[in-house]
Amino acid sequence: MAVFEIKAFVPSRNFNQSREFYQELGFSENWSNTEVCEMEIEGCRFLLQNFFNEELAGNLMMTMVVDNLDGWWYLINRIDLAGRYGLKIARAPERQPWGIRVLYLSDPGGVLWHIAEQPRSSPGE
Repeated sequence: MAVFEIKAFVPSRNFNQSREFYQELGFSENWSNTEVCEMEIEGCRFLLQNFFNEELAGNLMMTMVVDNLDGWWYLINRIDLAGRYGLKIARAPERQPWGIRVLYLSDPGGVLWHIAEQPRSSPGE
């Protein structure tokens, strides 16, 4: 009983704009049709839908764990993703109460991404 993958379907208010946004963020588009496309970064994938529901988009959160959170924040600012796409949220990295550093970034449709730094192991773990 093997499981090979789990993928989320992410809604988009404007399908083509969201595709461009994710590509600028570093995702590749593996395949697409008029209804959905598969976005991938470093072997991690999700399905971007040509479908929008305000309530779903406003409550959906995705997490991406990275090794260089400050590098991601630099990229987001260097290409002015928040300004160019009118993003509701683009919040600099901060250490959260649970101990992990996270930056928050909404996509053009309002889906909230938690871009989190890979926790470092303590010596002896």
